[in-house]
Amino acid sequence: MDYLPLFLNVRERLCLVVGGGAVAARKVILLHRAGAIVKIVALKLHEQLQELAQRGVITVQQTAFSDIEIKDYYLVIAATDDKILNTQVYQMAKVHGVLVNVVDQPSLCNFILPAIIDRSPIIIAVSSGGASPVLARLLRARLETLIPHAYARLAQFAARYRNRVKQQIKAVRARRIFWEQVLQGSIAERVLAGQEMEAEKALEEALSVNSAPSQGEVYLVGAGPGDPDLLTFRALRLMQQVDVVLYDRLVSAEILDLVRREAERIYVGKKRAWHVVRQEQISTMLVEYAKEGKRVLRLKGGDPFIFGRGGEEIASLAAEKIPFQVVPGITAASGCACYGGIPLTHRDYAHTCIFVTGQLKEGQLNLNWQSLIQPQQTVVVYMGLAGLGLLCQQLIAHGMSSSMPAALVQQGTTPQQRIFTGTLATLPRMVMNEKIHAPTLIIIGKVVALHSQLAWFHTSQESSCK
Repeated sequence: MDYLPLFLNVRERLCLVVGGGAVAARKVILLHRAGAIVKIVALKLHEQLQELAQRGVITVQQTAFSDIEIKDYYLVIAATDDKILNTQVYQMAKVHGVLVNVVDQPSLCNFILPAIIDRSPIIIAVSSGGASPVLARLLRARLETLIPHAYARLAQFAARYRNRVKQQIKAVRARRIFWEQVLQGSIAERVLAGQEMEAEKALEEALSVNSAPSQGEVYLVGAGPGDPDLLTFRALRLMQQVDVVLYDRLVSAEILDLVRREAERIYVGKKRAWHVVRQEQISTMLVEYAKEGKRVLRLKGGDPFIFGRGGEEIASLAAEKIPFQVVPGITAASGCACYGGIPLTHRDYAHTCIFVTGQLKEGQLNLNWQSLIQPQQTVVVYMGLAGLGLLCQQLIAHGMSSSMPAALVQQGTTPQQRIFTGTLATLPRMVMNEKIHAPTLIIIGKVVALHSQLAWFHTSQESSCK
């Protein structure tokens, strides 16, 4: 280990930064956030530093460094492109026993500044010891995705209750176990979700019996349209801490692989005219698993509140007083349109967008046709492949032009994505010729004509039929 990791308290300490460029500005901002009294020595100032000086946040001395009494400072940072000056700063600081850092010159440092993940009061530092600052920043970026900003709230919550818990639970081991249960269970999840009043009530109840609550919780998570990179940070965090997952047919294998390895996996997928588990059974399973004290993940393709029956499931949970969280996902309309280079709205083509389901019921489509044929509008049809012929026929019969551009996006956002463009008149024939299968999204409107110009996602197959 080349360096001893330490966290330095510079609050109300006098710190000096030599240099006035963009690099110096970043160091000044960091010191200011940590509560230091910052002084700058530089002949010219970056505009960011000028603004800070005008606000009185920092003081500036526009003179040569040799005029500075370096022994008066707690630490010094040299951030200039003058190697001779940087060496002079280091040597003077070393003589006076002052902490010194010369940016990008590890040999002229007796301390280094790591890449920082700030979730105050939680601070995480990543350092390569000066060997590769870029690698340290890349590692920090990866950790940023795994540690939500809400962990700051959780740390503050724990700090507020630290003495209270210590007084209530005297034994050190019992107190440690209590905090482990709290910080990994439903109380922590409520804090992270911004439900601090509910979390405080639950903690008080837990303290009354010296035990964290054993009741489980349900996470209703939108998995997006297929690409794992489209998951939210919150979705990923919850997926990695569950005991059991109930997942749909539209959840890709790559996304399912991100669920905690030890979690029990239960397939509850549906497709047209075939249901593995009926909706009522799914809702019952969520309640029963949660009552067993398990953390239950209900993983749905797309967004759970857009044609995902999420409302029905949380109604069952609410009736049984089961704690739950809902995490939105990118719905298929947004994901498929984006990856297909088809903007759902465009000032020259579409001012509104409407989502509908195209499922057949007894061979019929019961839609508000008049609302679908409005000018400058994009129509997105979910689950409409089986009734595509009837859909196109009825839109034309109710006044939409048979030459209206339309697209089919099969398995959108995934490497297997296929896009087929045509018109209302040609699309049904294309389905028969190209062997298109679900999941496929239908996009109808003049914006589809932009696909050839704007598509950026390399699909395995594209076809058009005019």
